[in-house]
Amino acid sequence: MRIIRAVEESHHITDKLVRLYNWILQNRQHWMKYLYWVVNKFRPETSPFFLDRCIVYVREQFEKWCPHVVVSVHPLTQHIFARILRELNLTEQIPLVTVVTDPCYGFWKGWACDDVSLYLVANEEAKRQLVDYGVDPGRIKISGMPIRPEFRPADEKDAREVRKAYGLDEEKFTVFVNAGYIGGVKMLRILRELVAGELDIQAIFLAGRNDDLKTQAELVAKNARFPVKVIGYSDEVEKIMQSANVMVSKLGGLTTFEAVACNLPIIADTTTPPMPQEAGTVNLLKKWGAGVMLEKARDIVPIVRTLIEDDVKYSEMKTAMANLAVPNSTENIVNEIKALLPATQESPGSIGAAVRQEV
Repeated sequence: MRIIRAVEESHHITDKLVRLYNWILQNRQHWMKYLYWVVNKFRPETSPFFLDRCIVYVREQFEKWCPHVVVSVHPLTQHIFARILRELNLTEQIPLVTVVTDPCYGFWKGWACDDVSLYLVANEEAKRQLVDYGVDPGRIKISGMPIRPEFRPADEKDAREVRKAYGLDEEKFTVFVNAGYIGGVKMLRILRELVAGELDIQAIFLAGRNDDLKTQAELVAKNARFPVKVIGYSDEVEKIMQSANVMVSKLGGLTTFEAVACNLPIIADTTTPPMPQEAGTVNLLKKWGAGVMLEKARDIVPIVRTLIEDDVKYSEMKTAMANLAVPNSTENIVNEIKALLPATQESPGSIGAAVRQEV
């Protein structure tokens, strides 16, 4: 398998835009509504200015790997592949599939593209948004979110073993404070409030790629009344989720549905208004009773205390998460893509080759 960071690697301008996006996520999340408006208004993913600068690199990768199917998982990528397929007169021969990783109504307009052969979406809400953007409903299938199969519910025995591996108490109520892949600095304020409270708990803090945040969190952890395990980037987030009783996090699409797959209740960080593309996820969790909205950082302690003391409420939240899960969602997605491959690629051995060739 070859993984290509197509947006970042195709041109220095798009690389800078990605860096800007990630900086806003880390440091100025409340600005995201303005970025969302600008992107949806001016549609850079369809702009000749950007497409003309990126197409040389992407076309080279396309011709090098000769894919049997092209799968997009980002709202900025399918339009350039659609253009390449049109220019090479391959639209009828090579399907363009989009797996929408924003799960709820209100996501980016960039997901909608007339040349996509098949859309795979998380739920009815995501389908309705695409239809409202003008996508033919006959090209949309509900498959669930593309999450790794390792994200699954853990029984208490497994949870105890993971806690022990992290050097934590096997029995104690565990709070997972998740700053995400980028490492949003807002989570540090929530951690400070949490450790200031008189709670009989332990915590895991995930700082992601933000080394400064990790350092600051470690300083906070030294003064905590209870054990706090601080972790930087991790490729075993499923184990952290399986060790936890509740997760504190912003409601990113994949992160939320990874927690759903683990039946892990969420305390959703809404201390600043959620990003527009994530507002639907807030409404989804409210509707199903699968999460608690944290509107002020100082409320984290009473919310956690309630979940510890109110067994009925906590059990209802876990059940709600289980009811939101779509079993075998990744397998569903793979099977839908597999069905579009040429007949000669349908054996298990050659499907792997086709996937490796995918750009």
